[in-house]
Amino acid sequence: MGVPVTIHEMRPVVGTAVHKTDQLAELVCSNSFRGDKLDNAVGLLKEEMRRLGSLVMRVADEVRVPAGAALAVDREQFAARMTAAIEAHPLIRVERGEIPRLPTSADMSPLIVATGPLTSSALSAEIAAFVGREHLAFFDAISPIVLAETIDMDKVFRQSRWDRSLRSPGQKGTGVAERDLSPQSVIEAKGSAETTQGDSGDYLNCPFSKEEYDAFHAAIVSAEKAAVHDFDSTKFFEGCLPIEVMAHRGQETLRFGPMKAAGLRDPRTGRRPYAVVQLRQDNLAGDHFSLVGFQTQLKWGEQARVLKMIPGLEHAEFVRFGMIHRNTYINGPTVLTETWQTRTRPDLFFAGQVSGVEGYVESAASGLVAGRNAARLVQGLSTVAPPRTTAIGALGYYVSHADARHYEPSNITFGIIPPLAEPPRSKQERQLATSARALAALDAWVESMTIPGVIFSDA
Repeated sequence: MGVPVTIHEMRPVVGTAVHKTDQLAELVCSNSFRGDKLDNAVGLLKEEMRRLGSLVMRVADEVRVPAGAALAVDREQFAARMTAAIEAHPLIRVERGEIPRLPTSADMSPLIVATGPLTSSALSAEIAAFVGREHLAFFDAISPIVLAETIDMDKVFRQSRWDRSLRSPGQKGTGVAERDLSPQSVIEAKGSAETTQGDSGDYLNCPFSKEEYDAFHAAIVSAEKAAVHDFDSTKFFEGCLPIEVMAHRGQETLRFGPMKAAGLRDPRTGRRPYAVVQLRQDNLAGDHFSLVGFQTQLKWGEQARVLKMIPGLEHAEFVRFGMIHRNTYINGPTVLTETWQTRTRPDLFFAGQVSGVEGYVESAASGLVAGRNAARLVQGLSTVAPPRTTAIGALGYYVSHADARHYEPSNITFGIIPPLAEPPRSKQERQLATSARALAALDAWVESMTIPGVIFSDA
């Protein structure tokens, strides 16, 4: 949009508990951006972001790794390419160093605060004072990563759940899946249920017998956890619960959660396993695999003991053990408008997880809107919000209009998008029709505000 930008990044001058590099966009929790098909709300959000020119989505598509119906990336290449693109841009300056106080309008205007769940203590206190109440907070956990060559391939099998894959025939590895880009083609193709015949699957599956599962569950329940400050007074995000928290909820919770075997069949027995642990490729080289849904706060020694009870991981070497960190966010409905501006200071925006959304994709989507609206202020234009019938518009509406008394961060779901006037009876057809309507609305919205060479500008 032709507006010069300064990005203030405190790393490596000031580090965090979980970041390991000085790269921008370092992924610390998972390498998965979740579903990437149009019968899935986050898949719709990704397609909207692609149409809006998202750098995050462009780089993610370039460095994707096999992950069934999901978009997962090589986390090191993702951060490296994101950093290179930003640092090479002629209108972006990156300054390394902590901003300990919330700058005033006289110091920086417009200003976007996108400091994430690991906002420094000093700036967190400043933000809390600005919003007039304490932050809400919860703990977030990170999954372990295992060295591929130490997995016993005689005990595991490769398969995607329900044989779903994004790879087209003849396509190997990391190519970008073919997509229907017109709204009508979304419905005509019935989008995402199609599978690739003969695909061996993108996940490694470690199958459990009932006896193995019972012993594994008992080991998790009795394992020693790492000490976490304020643990007893702070909650976990329900979409990212540590395995030990789930295990304590009941004997079968894990088996119907991250260890569910639905849609999988062990080719050696011809039967569905009693339970499974899935491993997802973590980098393009294929030498690292992460344990899907296995966030944990167990002590590292306990992780080494318990996780080696997983069939196929008896002699595994762990590149990274799981860990836990504090995740801080503001109460969006009390602070933000659907343009991601603050209600009391229109030149100040919040974006990313600190704004009260959950997930990589949702965080980047909020930044797309906040960034373009900040640029519009510089250009003397009014700020705008995408239509609420789009996923990106619905996300902004949720953050700014949800019940502030019981506010919790949310992933994008079809449930926060307004329903269709005449919805199809089939759930999948409803989802595809919702996606078709959203993409048509987004295209019309962009077209209404676009002049040659400038995105989102008034004619």
